[in-house]
Amino acid sequence: MALSTLSKMELAQVSVSYAKLAAAARALGVDIAQLFTPAPNPIQTRSAQVQPTVVSTTIADAPGYSTGNYDYHPMAGDFPGRSMTPMYARIFARELQQFEDYIRHPGQEFALVLSGRVRIQFKTGEAVSIGPQETAYFNSSVGHIYLAEGEEDAEVMVVMSER
Repeated sequence: MALSTLSKMELAQVSVSYAKLAAAARALGVDIAQLFTPAPNPIQTRSAQVQPTVVSTTIADAPGYSTGNYDYHPMAGDFPGRSMTPMYARIFARELQQFEDYIRHPGQEFALVLSGRVRIQFKTGEAVSIGPQETAYFNSSVGHIYLAEGEEDAEVMVVMSER
């Protein structure tokens, strides 16, 4: 990833996809949620030696970003050493043409529709349509795009793992 792109991301001068954010996080060697979390206070870090059992987050309080096609909110980003990346997403996009390319990143992905209806379109030509309380689990290294179906935007809880 070009240094100029990282700079534009940091200054919020460019809207970027999840794939680019994930690539930036991998290049920096950090969890994607750290890109949205303020740096910890060194004094608090030293006093917080005990790892939490649980971290609770509300969607309204979670930092987020918009790509124009989706609004993302990484959840529980302050849990140390996470092995999963949970995210709330509101899906606005309805057409493949709204995207420059398919999204792909290492690992696996699990999606649960909270409201609305979603079609997950894969670069292979496969697609799955899921509605409220329905799920999909797939290889996220295969190019994919989430599209809202119908009149309303869709809300989805997504959990990604790079393993």
